[in-house]
Amino acid sequence: MDASLINPFINATINVLETMAFIKCKAEKPYLKKDDVAKGDVTGVIGITGESNGTIAVTFEEVTILKIVSNMFGEEMKELNNEVADAVGELTNMISGQARRELEENGKVFDAAIPSVVSGKNHQITHYTDGPKIAIPFTTEGGRFTIEVCLEN
Repeated sequence: MDASLINPFINATINVLETMAFIKCKAEKPYLKKDDVAKGDVTGVIGITGESNGTIAVTFEEVTILKIVSNMFGEEMKELNNEVADAVGELTNMISGQARRELEENGKVFDAAIPSVVSGKNHQITHYTDGPKIAIPFTTEGGRFTIEVCLEN
């Protein structure tokens, strides 16, 4: 997959987490993901259409998302609950929106659906296309999370 399609999602992720949760994160080396098992405990998934069809998934380890949401809300979150799930959906939406704006500046126009959230140990992430699943792991002081970008060729 073309790096010009992946980099906007990395940039958006870094920007959204710094702006909304005061969390610095660092992208690690992207890789081709072969299975559908989530690399964390709670995932926001959003479908996109336009230049290409596909899905974006943002999967957080429990400890990571609790730290992020605690920073966003200004109060300590101790367990995954509906408020945390809503925050994951909103973060996914914001990352998608910023990435799509950057892509549009490069002439690639995408529209997005409403995000859905899936949680649980070893849950499955269903991407709606057969394109390659590019996973980008991120590290923060509070733990790890992964972005997956899956677009039709």
